[in-house]
Amino acid sequence: MKEATALIKRAQRYLKSAEILLRDGDCESSVSRTYYAMFYCAQAVLLTKNLSFSSHKGVISAFGEHFVKAGVFPKEMGRELNRAFEKRQVGDYEYTFVISETEAKQMLQSGKEFVNTVAQWLNKK
Repeated sequence: MKEATALIKRAQRYLKSAEILLRDGDCESSVSRTYYAMFYCAQAVLLTKNLSFSSHKGVISAFGEHFVKAGVFPKEMGRELNRAFEKRQVGDYEYTFVISETEAKQMLQSGKEFVNTVAQWLNKK
């Protein structure tokens, strides 16, 4: 659980970074940090089943299979993780600024809810 705890702390730090980036008007980077916060949380819960994956898609898929489909976390969390991944891809790899402030704010709010839900679940374990 030491590794899972470290991942949650990193996720919380990344959410703070996402807030700062959003205040600075860097919506793409804010979405990227928010996604990574969610990604680290998904990795943390997978560790509780001794599962580890080398790709983002592997982590997202396994989170959905082992925790969303199993009813541990609501379906919305699986959808939000996938949506964050897609937005991060667009924000990181498109050559134009494509993430609006509204989208970045919504993503940050979803990310906070995701991280808080996972952190609370892990604290109960």
